[in-house]
Amino acid sequence: MKKFTAMVIAFACVGMITTSCKEKKKDVSENQPVSELQQKVEEYALFDLTTDISKLSENDKQLLPIFFEIGQIMDDLFWEQTFGDKTILDTIQDKWMKEFVLINYGPWDRLDDDKPFVPGYGPKPAPCRYYPQDITAAEYEAFEDKDKDSHYTVLVRNEDGTLKSVWYHEFYKEKLDKVCTLLDSAIKIVENPAMKKYLTLRKKALQTDDYFASDMAWMDMKDTKVDFIFGPIENYDDKLNVLKTSYEAFVLVKDEEASGDLAKFVKMLPSLQKELPCDAKYRNYVPGTSSDMNVYDVIYYGGDCNAGGKTIAINLPNDDRVQAKKGSRRFQLRNAMQAKFDKIMKPIGEMVIEPSEQNHINFDAFFWNVTFHEVGHGLGVKQTINGKGSVDAAMKTENTNWEEAKADIIGLYLVCRLIDRGEITNITKEDAITTYIVGLLRSVRFGAADAHGIANMMCYNFFESNGAFKRNGNGTYHIDYDKAEKSIDAWIATILQTQAEGNFEFASQFSKENGTIQGDLKKDLDRINKAGIPRDIRFNQGLDVLGLK
Repeated sequence: MKKFTAMVIAFACVGMITTSCKEKKKDVSENQPVSELQQKVEEYALFDLTTDISKLSENDKQLLPIFFEIGQIMDDLFWEQTFGDKTILDTIQDKWMKEFVLINYGPWDRLDDDKPFVPGYGPKPAPCRYYPQDITAAEYEAFEDKDKDSHYTVLVRNEDGTLKSVWYHEFYKEKLDKVCTLLDSAIKIVENPAMKKYLTLRKKALQTDDYFASDMAWMDMKDTKVDFIFGPIENYDDKLNVLKTSYEAFVLVKDEEASGDLAKFVKMLPSLQKELPCDAKYRNYVPGTSSDMNVYDVIYYGGDCNAGGKTIAINLPNDDRVQAKKGSRRFQLRNAMQAKFDKIMKPIGEMVIEPSEQNHINFDAFFWNVTFHEVGHGLGVKQTINGKGSVDAAMKTENTNWEEAKADIIGLYLVCRLIDRGEITNITKEDAITTYIVGLLRSVRFGAADAHGIANMMCYNFFESNGAFKRNGNGTYHIDYDKAEKSIDAWIATILQTQAEGNFEFASQFSKENGTIQGDLKKDLDRINKAGIPRDIRFNQGLDVLGLK
């Protein structure tokens, strides 16, 4: 086993930072014009990922360099999945273009509908590298193979041009072997039994592509101050089938006091599910009873979660079997959430909400809305009611768009109901609704290539058409809170019925008509962009930022 100091030195030498470790000094004078690419880079506000490490044990501190190194390999794997190798960086001389490629993990702008920004590159291929670049939807459908629909297979061509499925653990074996060696080091030194079990089973999962046991073990790992989420998890990046999962990693430090304040809400989930405003048959799912809700500071992002817009809350595992047995774990990433509110949400709200309602924009409302967004993922329905199988399968390429829309609006509904019950006392319903609508304007800036952006655009148009808000002549918004509450109920009913019936045809038509930026909203977003309000955040991260170098 390597000594801790040696590992820190080795880690620092390889420079395991996904974006930029230190903010670079400008190489242009104040009098020179700022390039378009420099503007794009600076639309991602720089933020230090740090926390109070004095509350960590020496054992926790010994694990961090190992977790960061594994996280970097997850980052490299995502590069391979979404684009290919990193040699593109060697061909670029412009430092701002190179920095923007790093932010986007390739030459396509993830917050501008994947438009190419590097000369020589056309539209982003829908298959990324999860499938052959020239595959068509018809060819995929015609391919008869029992493994093709797995979340954990890559489709490649044989020498004769036919397709075959290759499991992740075979296709990415070299890098995953390195991860397993690092996990062996962590397993030897970790003191917490639950974490030791999780890491042991996660290693096996990486070698077999069967993640059920490790996900179940992670559900039981609730008494650690450091948490480590890694592996192939989300399927947003697969634009061909929204199926193949992408590698990513989070390293997190628990805020035990704030987490304790959230514990009471877990017990309320079954009753909250029964109160959802829709026909009972559209909310027949029974949430697991082992769910937990916690607040963390995130100290490392790698891979999919670090590409373009950054994740500020987590609801995992995604496996419906685990959720049915134990529920899910919901993490609020408070330091990243605070950065987005301070640098993005608040300035947008002060620009677009009419002055008389701006007092309803606050971080606590943003925190509760995001918190219960993650709860919303676990409610509703998981299986269709008409024999079409799982909601995920029946909704096909619309699945993530509508799932994010569901989580968003159910989250707002729950916050309002808990305020009515007297369970949330530090904000009003007006705070929740106003901050939520500002959040729509924040998220639609992610563009039509992002499931969250599409989901929020559908909600924006639904709210507007139902009178929840109206745009004043000066470009500010007036909110009608009574109509907003009615719109919340109606939007939930629409989403849950669509999911429960697996109505892909309606879902795809609705998102086509309502999932894009239209009319005066384009003017408002242009105004926000011209004001220099960031679109998202990027990070300084690493052991040196934590003070462990």
